[in-house]
Amino acid sequence: MQELEYPFDVEYLIKNKKKIKRELLEKGNFLEKNIAILGGSTTSEIKNMLEIFLLNYGIKPTFYESEYNKFYEDAMFGNEELDNFHPDIIYIHTTNRNIIEYPSMLDDENTVNEMLNSEYEKFRKMWNKLFEKFNATIIQNNFEYPFFRLLGNKDASDIHGRINFITRLNQKFYDYANTTKNFFINDINYISSCYGLDKWADQLYWNMYKYAMEVSAIPYLSFNIANIIKSIYGKNKKALVLDLDNTLWGGIVGDDGVENLAIGPEVPSGQVYAEFQNYLKEQRNLGVLLNVNSKNEYENAIAGLNHPAGVLKPDDFIIIKANWEPKNINIKAIAEELNLGADSFVFVDDNPAERQICKSYVDGIATPNIDTPENYIRILDHNGYFEITNFSTEDLKKNALYKDNAKRSQMMATFDNYEDYLLSLKMKAEISSFKPIYLERIAQLSNKSNQFNLTTKRYSLADIEAVNNDDNYIKLYGKLEDIFGDNGVITVVIGNIKNNDELHIDLWIMSCRVLKRNMEYAMLDSLVKKAKERNIKTIYGYYYPTQKNKMVSDFYKLQGFEEISCDDKGNKVYKLDISNGYKNKNNVIEVKE
Repeated sequence: MQELEYPFDVEYLIKNKKKIKRELLEKGNFLEKNIAILGGSTTSEIKNMLEIFLLNYGIKPTFYESEYNKFYEDAMFGNEELDNFHPDIIYIHTTNRNIIEYPSMLDDENTVNEMLNSEYEKFRKMWNKLFEKFNATIIQNNFEYPFFRLLGNKDASDIHGRINFITRLNQKFYDYANTTKNFFINDINYISSCYGLDKWADQLYWNMYKYAMEVSAIPYLSFNIANIIKSIYGKNKKALVLDLDNTLWGGIVGDDGVENLAIGPEVPSGQVYAEFQNYLKEQRNLGVLLNVNSKNEYENAIAGLNHPAGVLKPDDFIIIKANWEPKNINIKAIAEELNLGADSFVFVDDNPAERQICKSYVDGIATPNIDTPENYIRILDHNGYFEITNFSTEDLKKNALYKDNAKRSQMMATFDNYEDYLLSLKMKAEISSFKPIYLERIAQLSNKSNQFNLTTKRYSLADIEAVNNDDNYIKLYGKLEDIFGDNGVITVVIGNIKNNDELHIDLWIMSCRVLKRNMEYAMLDSLVKKAKERNIKTIYGYYYPTQKNKMVSDFYKLQGFEEISCDDKGNKVYKLDISNGYKNKNNVIEVKE
């Protein structure tokens, strides 16, 4: 929904939040999560705004909201309502108003340090208590700066200054975050700075309603929290589709010629485009897939990308569509070639008409309203499309992995027999029970996989850790490599043992990068072997249909399972009897267990 993308019409959002909520709820197919808000100030409007942003991301929240300024009591001493709520996410909304004591000019350095450590320890003990009790993911605000400086500029450097105290306290929060899984900082220090500290800290809203920020700032705060949560549950975008003329450079390459394009410091208006390309290059290095969609002759597009002052070169892109086809057709073709849903893409084009056409004809695509080149980075960045919560080595290699897939496709075209092609890849798989080193990647994969996802379940890192520590589960990951490279961890199966001799598959996912490579057969072979070791006689599989996983609707049938039920919504249950023998199905992948 365009209204829920940055920049916001705040007045419209606040006035129409109930209408927006109704429209979003009509879409259905939500991931449902329990979110506890423990507030150090009034949080009701934060909750309302957070709800519509999460619904827009396909997450339907159920909230627990602490009473005013009871965040610490709820965390440390609990209550029956919170205890029975079983939160998936705990958001702690504290601000600088919740700091109990600040230094005075009469305090010596030891006293200030003791004060700092005492304040931090209060929060650290609270976080540890919540982890111990709920094993949930915690999102904690850092502290925004005060709206006044008693010591003027020296407030930042002198140990008695509030800005100095908050800076040091924030760093302690960051150190905890960097050493603690499932703990994330909601950076209100940055959000309040962008918004404007004087406006953010409007005293009227505190004195009248005990809101720690101006009400018009709440959508920005809530949007930031929602971006963290949607990233945790794999709702990030995955790829950028970029126009060229007046988007990556100033001018029209076909009319002006490469030599007259505005890009780089030598041209007055070119620096802003060079900075934008630098920003996109950094996104690519973080694993965002870059693609081109331009109305241009292909040769002209390549010549423009080879401009000596350009940062992005043709090799930085996975797919380059430079032609005269409608851009919405090109985007659908890119999605098909990458085997990604169109809702994985962000389309960046300076032309509002092209953006509107693509938004109208490509379901789920994001089309940010970029205006002048000076704002391209700010608008793209503030929308948080690629918010990072967990980061793996596979992310660093993602562009290379997709390029390798393109080479595989080219090679496949030279074979008449598909099995011969698979054998020519000389594939080797590592299939094993979960290992600690891969848990973050496994959690990430469980949240990013949409097409090959039989039950559509999502697991946070905390969930995966709990499964890994539970002997009632058989849990397998699979890695795959071939002559073109190592794909890393690309498939996961989690099965729950019930009644001693039954295995119920809660999760079976696989990356779209390795579809149709027979890895699913290799995984089933290993799963059956592990099941037999646990004296399992029957394996049950489940398929819950969504708009994205239709490709695996008959997966279990193709694997030799028997369908035993199907309800009016298409939810299916299958079983496989392994008590009377099982014949391995994989014959093209060398498996190391």
